[in-house]
Amino acid sequence: MTRGVLTALNGTTGTGLLVALITRAKIRRGRHGVLIAEGYRLPIPPASCFTVGSVIITRRSASWLLDEQRRELFDHEHRHAAQYALLGPLFWPAYWVACGYSYATTGSWGARNVFERRAGLEAGGYPTDLPLRPWLARLKGPSATRSNRRPPGSPSPG
Repeated sequence: MTRGVLTALNGTTGTGLLVALITRAKIRRGRHGVLIAEGYRLPIPPASCFTVGSVIITRRSASWLLDEQRRELFDHEHRHAAQYALLGPLFWPAYWVACGYSYATTGSWGARNVFERRAGLEAGGYPTDLPLRPWLARLKGPSATRSNRRPPGSPSPG
């Protein structure tokens, strides 16, 4: 409830509704007070859905997104709505700076994007364990290329 009020007051939900209106997407009610704009038709962004304020915009139908098989994807997008509640319109430049950082360091828009990481990388369809780009790994030294994961069956550090 608070998230919906904050995104309404900060104008980001209004922006999401405007995007839906301009692209002739139909608005449906989702879970947790989120609105779903179904039938988005523009080619960008290429994702099957994205969030603006408390509006999840999808190329597919609301029933597709609300299907239990896609609960994690819905929850991922719902966490983005909470990020909009916290940052308001400042979310946009902060998100794009995080995308740029992630792309520069890994070649993925989401792998090291703090907003995507907090929303759940795997649920959002992003790779979860990409190494740093070779030029950056060389700058940081040998420890930068190692994964934090231990091989299965290895003991925990003592």
